Amino acid sequence: MEQLKDLDSIPKRGGSGSASPPFERPGVVAAAVYQHGQRIRDIRIEEAGEWRGRENAIVWIGLHEPDEVLLHQVQAEFNLHPLAIEDAAQPHQRPKLEIYGDAMFIVARTAHMKDDEIVFGETHLFVGRGYVVSVRHGDSSSYLAVRQRCEATPTALAHGENYILYSILDFIVDNYMPVIEVVQEEVEKLEDLVLREQLAKSDIERLYLLRRKLLRLRNAVVPLVDVCRRYEHIDLPGMDPTLQSLFRDVTDHVRRVQEDIDALREVLAFAFEASVMIGQTEQTAIARQLAAWAAILAVPTAIAGIYGMNFSDMPELKFQYGYFVVLAVIAFLCLFLFTFFRRRKWL
Repeated sequence: MEQLKDLDSIPKRGGSGSASPPFERPGVVAAAVYQHGQRIRDIRIEEAGEWRGRENAIVWIGLHEPDEVLLHQVQAEFNLHPLAIEDAAQPHQRPKLEIYGDAMFIVARTAHMKDDEIVFGETHLFVGRGYVVSVRHGDSSSYLAVRQRCEATPTALAHGENYILYSILDFIVDNYMPVIEVVQEEVEKLEDLVLREQLAKSDIERLYLLRRKLLRLRNAVVPLVDVCRRYEHIDLPGMDPTLQSLFRDVTDHVRRVQEDIDALREVLAFAFEASVMIGQTEQTAIARQLAAWAAILAVPTAIAGIYGMNFSDMPELKFQYGYFVVLAVIAFLCLFLFTFFRRRKWL
């Protein structure tokens, strides 16, 4: 209790008697300080540097699309690397893990469903001794649920900033699963449709869009596998060996998501190939039918053409039953060809 009182006795900048709620400032979603896993209170960005140096104290700040002024203020409070701040100010970064001295900068892509569409966002994480700063860009899910879950387990939160990092990464990876399930339902519907009938143009367009969505999702997930794998080792700044199993679990989940994406992409590729093969088979069958009927009709056409040349010395012209004989020959040849093609399953 005396330590808590000492922490609360830190003077506030600007002469204010109490901290203003951090969410009153645009771009700041949440800013709080924790000690031994217990939330002490909300703080202003200007106070973050003072709390960071306290023993067993962790500052956790959440930002959403902050402006450059706010980012540079956070940089000054935690002495963040300029290159990391430059990346955090510009979204559409590739998922990665960078180490700057005793601090780490992580980029992760987020994904969730919104109005039957996959919406992608981006999260940048600054992790160092005594602080975690998350910067969200785009339409990504709020980490309020993560914060509440961590606060509900003070013993786990007492492990420090790396446990917060694990909780955020685990939340990001878990949000991939509902997206995979929705896409899988659509893929199964298309797969069943391919087996029943030839795909229409609209179905092919839908198949292409699904493949493009999966490609974007794969580009977001696959680099995160390498990021999470690096956390299985203890050579990272401030890494607690007891958390290795947690990060290994996140890595397994990411790999499972990657495998599901690759499997769905293969199913869509097979569905497209099957649709093309079915279409080619139907075209081949139609071409065979046309060729068979053309061969059958060629018999009377050829015979009629020969006897229509009107030469005076053609054989059988004076035969009394010549007309009926020719008709019988035509009928016999046509019936023979029809039976032949029917047995070959051309008709």
